[in-house]
Order: sequence, then structure tokens, then C-alpha cells
Amino acid sequence: MQFDLLLKGGRVIDPASGLDAPRDVAVSEGRIASIEAGIPADRAAKVVDATGAMVTPGLIDLHSHVYWGGTSLGVDADLLAARSATTTFIDAGSAGAGNFLGFRRHVMERSKARILAYVNISFAGIFGFSKNVMVGECSDLRLCDPRELVGCVAEHRDVVVGVKVRAGKHASGTSGIAPVDLAVEAADQAGLPLMAHIDEPPPGRSEVLPRLRKGDVLTHCFRPFPNAPVFASGAIRPDMHLARERGVIFDIGHGMGSFDFEVARTMLKEGLGPDVISSDVHLLSIDGPAFDMLVCMSKMMALGMPFLDVLKASTVRPAEAIARPDLGRLAVGGPADIAILGEREGPVNFFDSNGAELVAERELISHGIVIGGAWWPNEHKDIPRAYTPSGRQTHADLARRHFGRCSC
Repeated sequence: MQFDLLLKGGRVIDPASGLDAPRDVAVSEGRIASIEAGIPADRAAKVVDATGAMVTPGLIDLHSHVYWGGTSLGVDADLLAARSATTTFIDAGSAGAGNFLGFRRHVMERSKARILAYVNISFAGIFGFSKNVMVGECSDLRLCDPRELVGCVAEHRDVVVGVKVRAGKHASGTSGIAPVDLAVEAADQAGLPLMAHIDEPPPGRSEVLPRLRKGDVLTHCFRPFPNAPVFASGAIRPDMHLARERGVIFDIGHGMGSFDFEVARTMLKEGLGPDVISSDVHLLSIDGPAFDMLVCMSKMMALGMPFLDVLKASTVRPAEAIARPDLGRLAVGGPADIAILGEREGPVNFFDSNGAELVAERELISHGIVIGGAWWPNEHKDIPRAYTPSGRQTHADLARRHFGRCSC
């Protein structure tokens, strides 16, 4: 017996290498040991039958919020991992320099799923986020100190992938463009990329986009009006073309209020598809409209984006965005982060952030994942997901729905 685990009989699809063929994948000691056809089942301690399914790299969610228990918007990555085929969650600025150590010790180091993070330019991270309380962390510039952020990065560089700033009426109040300038300076000093969130103006996208550099990430790239990337006429705003030419990375970051079907259709039609697909899953979007990576990927397929492009935008492209070439691919000797995907026939009803409906013929589902070489089946694949607006529930109501009733 040579292998710990064997995924047998699947269609192996690895966008990084271009492989798309029937293959078996063998795993030993948490790493991929072999990718070839016809590996005998008796060479593995455990065999998972992947016949009729797609074996792909584990998905990477570039924009998630998984500092659960430490921030009001955080959800539990381990509750999402198998059902969403996601093996790596990138937290998008839930924590700042003031509470990053707690995030690392109490969540990252205890999670089965891999968690990496952008550090928020705000010292306190995203601290006031619920249905009834919405206090932007960048509304008080006293919290936005680049020196504190750079010090945090130096202490936690092994798990930090970049700097996060949220700008807009909700996230930064009357601070205008100042938090973005501070975040750019901090990112430059730390030698890291920036992820910029734009909500409603001010500031407008015309102020934020020119500040983004090659390799920086514009999240919520298909957000609705106001601050949408398209004019009412349907024409793409020139700053989006300039940003793409400059090498700015376009990330969906679906979330609660940041994805518009019509904007996405227009952008795709004009050849400005997303570089990265991410969910922006948090406590207010986990029960819809975003749900998780597979729902967001399925929506992009329903809008006409080819599956292989969707898979690439959910694996190798986010890995490139965070400078982790070991992730998002299936390579002998590399980490055994693997997803087994299938398709469920529709009709499937999807909704965007405005409540617009899109009826799709199919959706992606997860049969399970391999993390660290261990098989983790999706025990919820037969449970349908329905989007029902939750109304003005309290944070306690939403937390109870996701985590269960507190028994402490």
C-alpha cells in the first residue's frame, strides 16, 4: 500500500497546467503523489469514487469574512468548506492591526480550512456591521494609521496577503478618499497589493480607480448603481478600461449588495470579464444572495462565462493575486487541496443584489474536498438552497442561524 488516499475515475481539470482528461489522483502525507490513469485501488488506504465527477483544484475564495466570533460579520470557514468546495479562504480585512493576533490565534490556527488574510487599514477592522448597526471602520481617520498596519504585517507576514481598504458612504463616511491614500501608502511600504472596496459615493470610482496599481484588486467590480462601472446607456466607463490595461485585478466580491446581473452582462459582452470570482460571504450574505463560491460561479456560468474560465477565476487566478503559486493547481508534490465537483440540472433560480432573478439550466455542486490530504465529504449536497430575505433581524438572530444556539 503506497498512498493514503486515491480519487479514482474522475475528469481531472487543472487550469494551471491545461490538463483536462480522465485521471486518478493519489495523495500521500498531505501532498499529491501521482496524477495518472489507471492507478490500482489496492495501492491506497482509502479510495473515493469520482466517476462522473470533475476533480479540480480546491477553490480559493479571495474575498470572504471568516473571523467568526471576533467580528460581527464573520462566518465559520469550516462550516462552508466542504459544501462550497473551498479549501482556502482569504479574509478581506475583517481584522486590523489591533485585533489581528486574535484572528490568527483563535480562528486561523484552529481551522481545518486554510485561512489567509488582507489586513484592514483600520486599526479595529470591520467592527460595526449588522442589519441594524452599520458604522464604517474608516469613518474615523484616527483609526487609519499606516505604521500600525506595517507593524502587523511584519509580525504576521506568513499569513498576510495584502492590505484592505473600504471606501464609500457606508465604509468611510465623510473621510472621502483619505483612507485609500493611507492604505496605498501602507501597502507600498509593506510591499503588498491592495484590495479596494467601493460602495456608494463619496468617494466616486473616478477617485479610487486611478490610485490602484498593477496587481491591486478592485473588489465588487460588477457593483450596481451608484458607483457602477457602466453608464446608464450601457457603455463601460473609461476608468475601467484604463484599470484593466494597467493590470488592476477585477474581483466580483458578490456579497450582500455588490453584484448586478445587468452590469455583469455588459462587462462580459465588452470583454471585461472578472479576473477573479469571490463570494464576499459574511453573516448577511451567507443565506443569500451570495451563499458561497459555487453559487457565484454558477451565476457567472448562467451569464455566459465558460466553465473553464470560471474555474480558472476561482483557482489559479486568485492564487496568482496573492502570490501563492503553490495553491490553486493540481501538481505532483504540491498541497493536496482538491475539490470534487458535479452539476445539478435546473431550473435554478438565482438572484443578484438588487433582487433581479436569473433562471439557470444548471448549478455546480460539491461532492466533497480534500484538505491536507484528508477526504471531507459534503454532507449537505442534497439540501436545496433557497433565497429568502431575512428582514431586519438582529445580529443574534443571524448568528444563531449560522452557528446554532449558544450553549456556553
